[in-house]
Amino acid sequence: MTQATKASIATGLLLLSGSGAALCQQPPCAGPQLGTWKLLSVTFEYQDTGQKTEPYGAHPSGYLSYGADCRMYAIIVSEGRKAPAGDVPSGAEQAGLYSGMVAYAGTYTIDGDKVSHHVDISWNQAWTGTTQVRQFRIIGDRLHIRSLPARSFQDGRVISAALEWMRVPSH
Repeated sequence: MTQATKASIATGLLLLSGSGAALCQQPPCAGPQLGTWKLLSVTFEYQDTGQKTEPYGAHPSGYLSYGADCRMYAIIVSEGRKAPAGDVPSGAEQAGLYSGMVAYAGTYTIDGDKVSHHVDISWNQAWTGTTQVRQFRIIGDRLHIRSLPARSFQDGRVISAALEWMRVPSH
């Protein structure tokens, strides 16, 4: 086999492997959900009593991002979280910090008014590998998300969580 033939075969294999990778890639995501959203509120509604609570306080902090690559991340922290006394939090300080947050990332798919978060990594390992389904609607610069009724990771009672987000303007 000549050097030219070997080079031609290698180029052909490279092109084939590249086109195969392109065929396996997920199509880009599009739509009004794209971008970064800043958290305004989180309200839990207990399904057994109808009671509503603000588990992260009246002014929680957080961000939610939906990318055109069909990846998402979310992080929520409670209002008024206390910093640890030193560089290394004590066990009690760690527990307080952990109980005052939610964080996860993965891919997402949209079907009508439902967005499914396919969790790759999570602050709570029980969520890793799960799909978290949410109802959503966008009105102006606000994103409203409601979880389907499920057991709360905080107290085990069945809740539906309502979250309101505001679009972060792009620069």
